[in-house]
Amino acid sequence: MHRWWWVGLCCALALMARAQPPLRPGTNLWSVQLGSGNQATPAVAPDGTVYVGLFDGRMVAFGPDGQRRWQFATGMEIQSAPTVAPDGTIYFGCRDRRLYALRPDGRLKWYFRTGQWVDASPALLSDGSVCFGSWDGRFYVLSPEGRVRWTFDASGIISASAAVAADDMIYFGTHAGRLYALRPDGTELWMYQANGAILSTPALDPQGNVYFTTVRGRLLCVDRNGRLRWETHTGGITASSPVLDLDGRVYVGVNRDLRAYGELGRLLWRYGTGDDVEAAPTLCANGTILVGSRDGSLHAVTPEGRYVWHNWLKGFILSSPALGRDGTIYVLTYYALHALHPEAPLAPSNWPTYQGNSQRTGQSRY
Repeated sequence: MHRWWWVGLCCALALMARAQPPLRPGTNLWSVQLGSGNQATPAVAPDGTVYVGLFDGRMVAFGPDGQRRWQFATGMEIQSAPTVAPDGTIYFGCRDRRLYALRPDGRLKWYFRTGQWVDASPALLSDGSVCFGSWDGRFYVLSPEGRVRWTFDASGIISASAAVAADDMIYFGTHAGRLYALRPDGTELWMYQANGAILSTPALDPQGNVYFTTVRGRLLCVDRNGRLRWETHTGGITASSPVLDLDGRVYVGVNRDLRAYGELGRLLWRYGTGDDVEAAPTLCANGTILVGSRDGSLHAVTPEGRYVWHNWLKGFILSSPALGRDGTIYVLTYYALHALHPEAPLAPSNWPTYQGNSQRTGQSRY
């Protein structure tokens, strides 16, 4: 009698579990408090490890379950997003004027000293070389062992990350408003002088066109030969970097809006977030756009600019959302790292998120 009662109870519980509605996208999975001041974009390795650089100078690795795996302490704030190389090496810049290379277990591999802060996130060339700029006005390319391959004097502060095309052409901007195109050997191919400091990381499309913003309210598209294709006035003063979908639409934060631009820079729509959008949006494979704002809200928006959902995470969001392979959403706020239930994996476009992919390698897909 008791045995059949127990079987019946187990069956009832199983049916109840099946009847539970699935968690909505954006629902909280877990969060970890990390102190204040954080604004660097997280990276997600192919094995699901989440890396975050913190204002207190720590680089921390978390498993997909939110358990801390290790931490590495530096001498000053980390504003740079970590870059995860194919061999698992983690590269990141720091305000102690160094670029660090860590092994996947968190042990120091090497560091390289520059003349000023390194806020720019590193980007990778096809041979594994690491490239980045510094506030000292120089652009560096190092071997995977940390040896200098070449440097380039940009005559202006470099705080944003570089973008690397499929042919290893390197594009980056400076506070002096110059967008540079460098060959893989470090020689200058061209320089485009824009109106206003460039604090954004360029986005690249499959045709080699380069998209970037300036803090004087401009969104520009320059072709692979350095010729202006179009320029549009946005009025934006934040450092949000543009991203691209499969149809060539450009999405970028403009003050308190997420905006979409089409052919020749034509404004398609704007979505108000309620506060400043400081970082790049992230595009999901189902077309949903994720964007955070300074009021602590993460918003999900359709490709037509309509509201889907939002989650208030109780802390300024000054970085871009990261997506795991299963679509899990990771957001670093001013105070904590949050994991949210998946919306969809990363979109398969050429430049769907900050630095092109979840590993933040700064590499063009095509």
